[in-house]
Amino acid sequence: MFPTRSNGSLAGDRLRNGVDRWFSDLFTGLSVGDLPVFVERGSPAMNLWETEHDFQAELELPGFSLGDLDLSIVGNELTIKGERKGVEDDGALYVRRERNVGSFSRVVRLPVPTDSAKVEAHLKDGVLALKLPKAEASKPRKIQVKALQTQGKE
Repeated sequence: MFPTRSNGSLAGDRLRNGVDRWFSDLFTGLSVGDLPVFVERGSPAMNLWETEHDFQAELELPGFSLGDLDLSIVGNELTIKGERKGVEDDGALYVRRERNVGSFSRVVRLPVPTDSAKVEAHLKDGVLALKLPKAEASKPRKIQVKALQTQGKE
């Protein structure tokens, strides 16, 4: 019999704590602001960072060409789709197959909307680089404080 406490079982608490730690570890380091980002198996590795004026990202896409990729952005949601084709040889029998083949789709929600008309994307040496300028309305704006003059007493 497991030891118990008055408010529940000790074994149940250990299991719940273990599952909580596992989910916490799963999302550690994978966030944009306070939003967790779940990475599907087969999705390319991505680094995403924010500057004062934009978001920038790099994705590892070795072996991809421009025609294999489809990027879109709506408001603050970036979607990256791609497809890696496998080697087609009817007589081939794989001895080892570690590179993912097939299609992937990544959706990343950014903390603020971007200006989709000014987004830049470049593919070089297997790395897709993205520059996503923030929408003007979402950029910080300095507000000037003015002093009011008081009217003198006569």
